[in-house]
Amino acid sequence: MKNLYSMTIFEYYHIFLIPLFIFLFLRFIRIRKQKKGSAPTNWPILGMLPAALENIHRIHDYATEVLSECGGTFEFKGPWFSNMDMLVTCDPANIHHIFSKNFSNYPKGNEFRKIFEVLGEGIFSSDFELWELHRSVTLSLISQAKFYSSLERTLWETIERGLFPVLNHFSEKGTVFDMQDILQRVSFDSICKLLLDYDPDSLSTDLACEKALSDALEPLFYRHAVPKSIWKLQKWLKIGNEKKLVEAWKAFDDFIYPLISAEREDNLNILTAFRKAYEKSNIGLISGDLRHFLRDSLLGLLFAGRDGVSTTLTWFFWLLSKNPSVEIKIREEIETCLDNKWRFFNIEESRKLVYLHAALCETLRFFPPIGLELKAPLKLDILPSGNYVHKNTKVIIAFYSTGRMEDVWGKDCMEFKPERWISARGGVKHEPTFKFPAFNAGPRTCIGKQMAFIQMKMVAAAIMYHYNVQVVEDHQVSPRCSIMLKTKHGLRVRLSRKESW
Repeated sequence: MKNLYSMTIFEYYHIFLIPLFIFLFLRFIRIRKQKKGSAPTNWPILGMLPAALENIHRIHDYATEVLSECGGTFEFKGPWFSNMDMLVTCDPANIHHIFSKNFSNYPKGNEFRKIFEVLGEGIFSSDFELWELHRSVTLSLISQAKFYSSLERTLWETIERGLFPVLNHFSEKGTVFDMQDILQRVSFDSICKLLLDYDPDSLSTDLACEKALSDALEPLFYRHAVPKSIWKLQKWLKIGNEKKLVEAWKAFDDFIYPLISAEREDNLNILTAFRKAYEKSNIGLISGDLRHFLRDSLLGLLFAGRDGVSTTLTWFFWLLSKNPSVEIKIREEIETCLDNKWRFFNIEESRKLVYLHAALCETLRFFPPIGLELKAPLKLDILPSGNYVHKNTKVIIAFYSTGRMEDVWGKDCMEFKPERWISARGGVKHEPTFKFPAFNAGPRTCIGKQMAFIQMKMVAAAIMYHYNVQVVEDHQVSPRCSIMLKTKHGLRVRLSRKESW
């Protein structure tokens, strides 16, 4: 018989660890049968990870179920020594506190920047003075009257010369295609033309950078969900999700750096504006050189300009397929606004599309483009919910769940009702950002909100006027495990021309 000293590590593994895991597994099965509700069990050693892994394919909905049972805030316990303990909340009072009242205590921070390192020092990952520099440059650009005239012209050109020919082709052939993919390409082409006066023509060709913007989102999500040591090891080995992220990073750089080199002087070219800001700023704020600074500045805006609009429109058309009465009302409003004849309408006329605007708000309530955000306080804090948050504690703000809380939106919160966004006077009703955080909240509220609504209304109206959009029967549509709430399997549709109303 072997003594303990002569046993190998492999034999120790069989004697001690396998029985332990069998015990934990059997206990997990037994407790799962007995327990009621969605709240996860806190296991010895493993913490609440088993429940998270079991529901990873529907993590946003699972988080919503747990938060609904727990009053909007929940403490998640990760595996022993994994540094995955975190506070998850969708409580509007907590959101208001974190994003507004105690804003200075919750910067993006080093943890956020490590996860989103691909974005560099752009507006979404920077803090304090550098963030203010990014925001002021972007705001000064989009506040110009000629910016919106350029937006209007660029968008209609993209629709007429890019979108319509593609949709006409699919319509004539009766081909099933992915609407989400087409909307992403439309948004990418229009934002590139608007900011850089450059047409990547991604509607006609497969562009590596446009595809990389989608490929990077899933790895960034999993960096929130797995221990840092795991994703860092994957990054070092260049495997799994981290391999995708490395490839996406290269595609970004290959696309952006030539554009930076070819930049021309143009008051509406944002690279020119950022170059001037860099030259006037305290260079100590910025760790990289000018080229890196311009690359980071542009990449964040490309992400926002492409994914926010396309993601919302994808869910919008899916929700219309489930709510035909809403679709009829929107069509009637477009018909009235355009006097029964299609034409490219201007921004001022788009404001008359109140019901369409309300339907887009309702879409954003259900599916905010960014489903969650990570925060960590600089010092101890007490949230309105009564939870203590210690220094550097991970706080996950579940925007997706906020829009689905009965305590926030009423007993009809799971009904798609654009009417909830229309005031007694017939205009668009505005909700506070901490209740409706689709465009973030507090000082970091998205400054491109108005621009996004203009784009969404113009694209939606153009498609709805000319085509009937039919989602393929039995096509499974659910949120992808990604930072941006894209659909997991796209949006498979078939088009038919709408010759008359």
